[in-house]
Amino acid sequence: MTDGVDFTYTGLPARVVFGTGTLARVHSEAERLGMLRALVLTTPPQAEHGRAVADRLGERAAGVFSGAMMHTPVEVTRAALAVVAEVRADGVVAIGGGSTIGLGKAIAARTGVPQLAIPTTYAGSEMTPILGETEAGHKTTRRTLDVLPETVIYDVDLTLSLPVALSGTSGINAIAHAVEALYAPDANPIISLMAEQGMAALARALPVIAGAPGDRAARRDALYGAWLCGVCLGSVAMALHHKLCHVLGGTFALPHAETHTVVLPHAVAYNAPAAPEAMSRIARALGASGASTASGADGATALYDLAGAVGARRSLAELGMSAAALDRAAELAVQNPYANPRPLERAAIRELLERAFTGAPPR
Repeated sequence: MTDGVDFTYTGLPARVVFGTGTLARVHSEAERLGMLRALVLTTPPQAEHGRAVADRLGERAAGVFSGAMMHTPVEVTRAALAVVAEVRADGVVAIGGGSTIGLGKAIAARTGVPQLAIPTTYAGSEMTPILGETEAGHKTTRRTLDVLPETVIYDVDLTLSLPVALSGTSGINAIAHAVEALYAPDANPIISLMAEQGMAALARALPVIAGAPGDRAARRDALYGAWLCGVCLGSVAMALHHKLCHVLGGTFALPHAETHTVVLPHAVAYNAPAAPEAMSRIARALGASGASTASGADGATALYDLAGAVGARRSLAELGMSAAALDRAAELAVQNPYANPRPLERAAIRELLERAFTGAPPR
């Protein structure tokens, strides 16, 4: 239902292989992309995963680089590019979360080689033409189809070992993409449908995973929801929430998914007066449709409660943020602002950050 509103929708040119046991198709998918010498990328803790992928690639594997890091530091990209040149890689296969997939994008941006992404978290980076990089404590982002992975393999089996804590924060990170897609200046009915369904799938799955990590149905729901939320992130502009998280992650080195989890309820509360239709859809997707729920929670409170239900930390202080840094964070947040439904007011942003710092409920 478009309510007679004109809109523009551009589908992203990515191939998706989704299911259980789909990692077995990595060789044929690499072949389909014309990769003869693929460099496998991972973070240090996932080096074993990387070697397993290289084994499946067989003669098409050129080696494994296991140095991917959070926030895609440019110095790590330079080290990986040296390996790309050394082994004469003609493609990259990134297995892991946003850190690894971000490194694959950074390599593709500089070399033009094709990418095959195999996500093991719910971050959603694999479905976006967005690259975020950090240099000298400053995180910048750019949007270009040159960094969109050509093929994504979603394998539910690979998420079964994702720790409960990371499952929760990674999933809420994905929900953040859908939330902001609903009030983006270039929002459209197609992406809004994906956003609501993606949020609903994750909100349904994450509490189940917290209590039963091996529940395959919940893991499948979460991975499906993350895919849809990733498409949202890659298709329309993001707003205040993502600006805040880029500042907190890039400048203050806070952990990515955990920071999204803490900030999201407060960013939603900030924008609530200016985006009532989006707030209604968020509340509906999260099962928090006002008085019809036991708690009477709105979307912002439902997000805060969801973080509690999955056992996530809900304060920036717990993530290592210093109270002395809040003023600086507020100052950076209002510089070069992203489009946002409510104008950015420094004093209000500072208050938002204070509540996020202490872990108080959103207001």
